Amino acid sequence: MTYLDYQATTPLAPEALAAMLPWLESQHANPHSSHREGRRAKAAVEVARDQVAALLPPGGRVAFTSGATEALNWAIKGTSGPIVTLATEHAAVLDTVAAEAAGGRQVSILPVGPDGLVDLDAARAAIRPGTGLVAAMLVNNEIGVIQPIAALTEIAHEAGALILCDMVQGYGRVPIPDTVDLVAISAHKIHGPKGIGALWIRDGVDLAPLMHGGGQEAPGRSGTLSPALCAGFGVAAQLMADRKDRDAAHIDRLWSLALDRLGPGWTINGSTEQRYHGNLNIRRDGLDVNRLLSDLRDIAFSAGSACASGSGRSSHVLRSIGFTEAQARASIRLGFGRYTTETELADAIDTIVAAAEAQWP
Repeated sequence: MTYLDYQATTPLAPEALAAMLPWLESQHANPHSSHREGRRAKAAVEVARDQVAALLPPGGRVAFTSGATEALNWAIKGTSGPIVTLATEHAAVLDTVAAEAAGGRQVSILPVGPDGLVDLDAARAAIRPGTGLVAAMLVNNEIGVIQPIAALTEIAHEAGALILCDMVQGYGRVPIPDTVDLVAISAHKIHGPKGIGALWIRDGVDLAPLMHGGGQEAPGRSGTLSPALCAGFGVAAQLMADRKDRDAAHIDRLWSLALDRLGPGWTINGSTEQRYHGNLNIRRDGLDVNRLLSDLRDIAFSAGSACASGSGRSSHVLRSIGFTEAQARASIRLGFGRYTTETELADAIDTIVAAAEAQWP
């Protein structure tokens, strides 16, 4: 099986697995216990916290969560005042702000252009004094477009608002401005384990707790941490830092190879300039994507976000950049990265192209 769905999740790094195994096999203490073994577990958690924080801006603290969805919910529900966000955000943001709106909180959702990028003049008009929070994704999970977060942050701060950046797809890959206030990340998108993420909170920013209990995480998050998951997350983050240049060069080669082999008839969805190259979202008008997925069961690729794959809905991101329902349903997403070889990507794309061509006998 050739795995080309890196935006949904990434393969677990062997080094991350190795870091986790002792905490699963023989070191089972609660990191919040005061005895010696508990303190050893706590020390492992703090090492991981430092490793995760090393890829984030200075002047803040990392609170571990169950994943980015919890982190985003906490950041949104833990703040107050009107919210401004983008139409192409992840469901974890859009559904949460919809819930806040149902409770009476004012919400504005900004459109994006055909390239997937927000118009900064429209953002400036919407983010007015009194706005409480601006939520914007750095790298879009469906089309890989990189939003101008630095400019949005400046606009937000001029209005007195906090800015929340969903950095799930960009963490360790795309630089993030030091000026953001809140950052949500997830371990399994950087070759770490599933079931753990984090919210980075700038010093001086106070959030109301999302969950009440023991308050184990200093900023107010309750729940017993898993040393195994923390250790795997930390090592995965350290690898992202250590391998950043090698991984980036490899992904650029894969991107170029993919474009060379696609041939005519395919269109890239979203900006080709402001984009992360590990995401290739493409369209062939008239393509029956369900048939393609059925024909190519040895290649793992996507028709959109994994989070909405069972809903029957077409991609809200593609509809937001102006696609018709037919165009959105004729698009596929190929995601690749560290462990993808050039040979397997070339063979997979040749197979995808041939299967697509076979739909027009």
